[in-house]
Amino acid sequence: MKNFGPYALAADALTAACPLILSKPNATVVHLQETQPEVALRSATEYCAWLYATPDGRYEMSMLSDSSRPGDSVRGMRSCALPAFVDDPRYAPGSLKQVFALHNHPFGTRLSAGDLRFIEAMASVHDWEVLTREGTIRLSLIAFFSRSRDASAPTCDGFYQYVPVTREMMLWTRTEDRWKQESHGIVTWLDERTYRLDAR
Repeated sequence: MKNFGPYALAADALTAACPLILSKPNATVVHLQETQPEVALRSATEYCAWLYATPDGRYEMSMLSDSSRPGDSVRGMRSCALPAFVDDPRYAPGSLKQVFALHNHPFGTRLSAGDLRFIEAMASVHDWEVLTREGTIRLSLIAFFSRSRDASAPTCDGFYQYVPVTREMMLWTRTEDRWKQESHGIVTWLDERTYRLDAR
């Protein structure tokens, strides 16, 4: 991955997390969007987890959550409520560094205003940049997606990334074993629920 250049462990951790999350039931509903949009909306499920750095230089993924945020069903939306901190009894309190807030986007759409507000709120309680053995990794929100129309074999086709410290949104797409990154722009908030992407 281009932006992760020397950060092989972080890139490997993301590459491993993507198919794991997308393999969960209804983590992708692309196959239903055109023929059964109502079913797609009802069945779509978001799963979320933290990818965190441990004191011994490894990356671990927390347990997956599929708990919806309050009010989702009323608004016809899908989201996943992720706790602010990881509780891993193997490590001393305060020694873990949350790096990537991971989730899937069942419809393959880009990051929502709610997604961005969540990671910006997390940036108020976590380090915006984490120093690891590989170097400095920036706190980010990641949304994996699949374009596969085969519900039994979802593919990890890419992910959206938002970095609060730079306000940059990026799209990563995958072809075979190669990842390509393109900038979607810098986020400018128009109001509490609406943002604009400005060219970098």
